Amino acid sequence: MTETEAKPSESSQNGLAFERPLLEMREKIAELQQLAKTTHLDLGGEIEALQKQLEEQTAAVYKKLTPWEMVKVARHADRPLTGDYISLMLDDFTELYGDRLFRDDRAIVTGLATLRGRRFMLVGHRKGKSVKDRLACNFGCAHPEGYRKALAKMKLAEKMNIPIVTFINTPGAYPGIGAEERGQASAIARNIFEMFSIRVPIIVLVIGEGGSGGALGIGIGDRVAMLQYAYYSVISPEGCAAILWKSGEKAPDAAAALKLTGADLLKNGLVDEVIDEPLGGAHRDEKQMMEAVGDYICRWIDELKERPVEELLEARQEKFRNMGQPPGV
Repeated sequence: MTETEAKPSESSQNGLAFERPLLEMREKIAELQQLAKTTHLDLGGEIEALQKQLEEQTAAVYKKLTPWEMVKVARHADRPLTGDYISLMLDDFTELYGDRLFRDDRAIVTGLATLRGRRFMLVGHRKGKSVKDRLACNFGCAHPEGYRKALAKMKLAEKMNIPIVTFINTPGAYPGIGAEERGQASAIARNIFEMFSIRVPIIVLVIGEGGSGGALGIGIGDRVAMLQYAYYSVISPEGCAAILWKSGEKAPDAAAALKLTGADLLKNGLVDEVIDEPLGGAHRDEKQMMEAVGDYICRWIDELKERPVEELLEARQEKFRNMGQPPGV
């Protein structure tokens, strides 16, 4: 099954801990709607009242999410993945394979894309939704050949003079012995170095998890944005907790200390924009989320393609030199 074909897992049906009261209300609404269909009872008023109550409670719950709860939303089993954006948002997509050195890494997807008449090279992390696909994609943790594939396709985009759009969604690059033997750190460093000098616009979006060098390997761009409940961090909360507190139970504390939410990153000048998600997260209304992301991509492509190349490159380098400073400083 593909990312869009997989059925929701048991964990996604049960929901996250803070979502369970909301799920119970949704189930009640579904029961009343089914009862209204199979009987002559007029339940429209009760259903409408419950739907309004659900909307109000959802807004209240999501307004108070902690950083750790936002991390859980970013990892939600039903959250749209790169494959969903490809199949549901794009008008056309032709996948390109392989790094021309070792093999094709399924944890990175690359290809020629068309969106509302705009052509670009798409590069993104691919996680998979079914167990089989997750294993094949290594849960979105790319090997060095994945980053080399990404760079090769970005260089192709430069030759074709088309923009590049990257979708980040990874807990981090794969840290196994084989990956290290094949030059994992070198591959990521090479991508970061080369992306500063690629002579076409680069737009970066964090759609879920943005973990460590695994994210930075395709994360250098003229515009960097993230979704409202995505996270972007130097390390995962669990990894941070294991290092600092020697305990995974401290992950919620680590998430708060890492300042990994969109609001924190925007405040500190690390991202340019935070894209609002539908009420209850991107998984509650995929169509609305695709529309918002599509608007963002088209807006920045139209703006950046008008800038002279030398000015674009200079601004890109200056942008990252000044990272960590709040906007306007």
